[in-house]
Amino acid sequence: MIHHIKQPAQIPSANLEDWGPVKEPFGEVIARLRGKAGTREGEPDCGIWECSPGRWRRQVKEAEFTHILAGRCTFTADDGQRIEIAAGDTLYFPAMSMGIWDIQETVRKVYILLK
Repeated sequence: MIHHIKQPAQIPSANLEDWGPVKEPFGEVIARLRGKAGTREGEPDCGIWECSPGRWRRQVKEAEFTHILAGRCTFTADDGQRIEIAAGDTLYFPAMSMGIWDIQETVRKVYILLK
């Protein structure tokens, strides 16, 4: 079945599910996650993801394709690669791309995890 997320940048944050605080925060400001999964049984994990400002360690081990809809952040991979990310950017994270997210301005993205 075709997945269609209509205008994901326009959905109010209050309409997203509260996914709680990040699991491995750094510093006093603890980022919180919100989102809306669009996954069906037997299909890749996909949906909308939103994160408030803060620093934390990435937990996703699967490969990920994502498009940033709003916000500004930095991702520093464990291998030292540092990427400045802003609304309009599209990224691919290979499997096991671990590192630190530094969210400066609430980020919203659409994503698909590739298994």
